[in-house]
Amino acid sequence: MRIVRGFLVLSFVLLMGACTIFQPRIPYQLGMSESKFLRQNRSAVISQLGDGRKVYRVNTDERFYLLVTFEEGVLTQLEEKELLPVWQQQRMMEENPAAPPRQ
Repeated sequence: MRIVRGFLVLSFVLLMGACTIFQPRIPYQLGMSESKFLRQNRSAVISQLGDGRKVYRVNTDERFYLLVTFEEGVLTQLEEKELLPVWQQQRMMEENPAAPPRQ
């Protein structure tokens, strides 16, 4: 009886351990280290540098991107932004012909 109960407990522990492996990886969360963020988000590029502060830009899809702020190597702020649609950019250029094109 003890062997069967021990086998059931061991099976349960292994099953619970396997379930944690298959959970989705969180690509970013507040308090995460900069090195861990960069390992998980290889497409991140530096957008701003300042006094112990770095802001990375991560494109999430065709319309949205994230600005991820690190202060002293720790993620402190996440901000999701929407790209300006092409038709809006063209309209702004038509309204403001004297302004140089933005790149």
